[in-house]
Amino acid sequence: MLRRGEPDPQNQGTTTDQRLLDRSGGSDFLHTDPWRVMRITSEFVEGFGLLAELPRAVSVFGSARTPRDHPHYAAGVELGAALVDAGYAVITGGGPGAMEAANRGASEAGGMSVGLGIELPFEQELNEWVDVGISFRYFFVRKTMFVKYAQAFVILPGGFGTLDELFEALTLVQTRKVTRFPVILLGTEYWSGLIDWIRDTMVAGGTVSPGDLDLITVTDDVAEAVAAIRAADEARAAGTDGAARFPAYTGPSDA
Repeated sequence: MLRRGEPDPQNQGTTTDQRLLDRSGGSDFLHTDPWRVMRITSEFVEGFGLLAELPRAVSVFGSARTPRDHPHYAAGVELGAALVDAGYAVITGGGPGAMEAANRGASEAGGMSVGLGIELPFEQELNEWVDVGISFRYFFVRKTMFVKYAQAFVILPGGFGTLDELFEALTLVQTRKVTRFPVILLGTEYWSGLIDWIRDTMVAGGTVSPGDLDLITVTDDVAEAVAAIRAADEARAAGTDGAARFPAYTGPSDA
């Protein structure tokens, strides 16, 4: 795990994840992989230690390619500020684009702005609006931190990485691996085609249940998104995770 601005002494022209997952033949992995467990453990320990005292937080995802003059960027800034005003810290991937926008909104509103970066083949520094920032070598460690310390996920328009986070969150909620919490898509025009495909192809084909669409809130209204997050918090405080809103998970046929 690297702190902001810290050079990687292990840099070999590839990423740590790539070296872990590649299998080029031979038996070298027998001597290197067991030791990687120690580094993986250290990333979990440092991440847990750094974030353990984080206040209530919301993880915000979105494209690193969103330009600063785009309406999606403005929505991210508005969202970050609104979350802080509602009493939440803001967690992003710490990069540019939509992530920077949410961090900026949180920081300018006087709240806690967190960035969880990732080692990539190309340089990507944590954005300037991150107050608490670390960079992980392993995607799966970073993903754990996004989920563990969040009361909700808000998904701004984005690409493959954003979709990865979205569907991982939905899977965890659907299978009740995590306490049910809101998964909110911000931007109806951008996300409507995906929602139509889930309904018309996946639900129609029986690969997900009709009620699984209830796991997703789609809106253009930042205030509505924040209200949904606060309502879920109030439900948890009242002793329910809101599971009655959702269909029970019935097994692999729904996954």
